[in-house]
Amino acid sequence: MKQGIIPELVGRLPVITTLDNLDEQTLINILTKPKNAIVKQYQKLCKLEGVELEFTQEALTEIAKRALKRKMGARGLRAIIEHTMLDIMFELPSQNNIKKITITKETIDNYKKAEIEYK
Repeated sequence: MKQGIIPELVGRLPVITTLDNLDEQTLINILTKPKNAIVKQYQKLCKLEGVELEFTQEALTEIAKRALKRKMGARGLRAIIEHTMLDIMFELPSQNNIKKITITKETIDNYKKAEIEYK
């Protein structure tokens, strides 16, 4: 517009920009900080069943490392967590004696069962 081009035309011109890759800490923040973060969503779903859900810091770091390794970015975070939580969320409604579920690095890394604390 400084060069005299009308605003209607400027709005139709394509914009070219570059983006930086996300780092590990940024991916962890995406997992935990926003109001509707994926970790908070799963915690809320478990709370509806009367179960506390906890992700260890090492588990969050491992999720971020896997997303970086696969070059999936923030979209990969959801896929990794969904894969980890699939069996837990399927079995949770039928088990009413669970008090707390803890997702650890081993749960993410070696596909082991989550640590479950019973009532």
